[in-house]
Amino acid sequence: MFFLRQKIGYFLVVIMLFVVLGACQPVPTEQSQSTTATPVAAQTPATTTSSIPVAYPDRALSASPAQLPKLPYDYNALEKAIDAETMKLHHDRHHATYVDNLNDALKKYPDLQKRSVESLLRNMEGLPEDIRTTVRNNGGGHLNHTIFWQIMAPNGGGQPTGEIATEINKTFGSFEGFRKQFNEAGSDRFGSGWVWLVRNPQDQLQITNTPNQDSPIMEGLYPIMGNDVWEHAYYLRYRNSRADYLNNWWNVVNWTEVNRRAQASLQQKT
Repeated sequence: MFFLRQKIGYFLVVIMLFVVLGACQPVPTEQSQSTTATPVAAQTPATTTSSIPVAYPDRALSASPAQLPKLPYDYNALEKAIDAETMKLHHDRHHATYVDNLNDALKKYPDLQKRSVESLLRNMEGLPEDIRTTVRNNGGGHLNHTIFWQIMAPNGGGQPTGEIATEINKTFGSFEGFRKQFNEAGSDRFGSGWVWLVRNPQDQLQITNTPNQDSPIMEGLYPIMGNDVWEHAYYLRYRNSRADYLNNWWNVVNWTEVNRRAQASLQQKT
């Protein structure tokens, strides 16, 4: 009888061990399965920059199809800095060519036409390799010039006003200090490209330049104002003197639009 009781006791202990070990195992749930199936690095963030408009205050730049925007003034309206013939060639030929080339590249990818130009440029690595360079050059050229026409005005120039003036003084010490740094960055850009005042992800103003038709948004920057330093932007009047063009360009800066863009850039959170 003693041995029978001992065997029963051992048997009960074994059963209890199985019960305890089973309770310690993780119970599969929908949440744990979802976490395992999607690595953290592959999860889509709740908010991305792909939907943030840059070309206009209320809308992104459409690619379905891309269209050449009208100039907001006459060809000769910016004579203080840019002659009418240069404006006509720059807008009607150069900008129009970027638009045409972008549309041609997107013809065989109808789904991409549904996206904005900003979205295409912010996600270059996701584009088909055979059109990636074309979109970069021509989508960038289309976006850059769309902004460029808006930040100039016949009654522009002078000192900045409003909140952008305060921010420029705080960041660069003075408007003259800012203007000098901006012109130097434009002069330092070797070959063709742009000089920009941007807002970086830390909400700070920053001067930068980009090659060719690259857009600052490709680097996570919001373009507030920019000057085109390709030779086609100034050569007819200034020949090879980019410095003279950079100095005179301040006579047509549309500070009202620059102010609006600066304030809009503060609201762009990633």
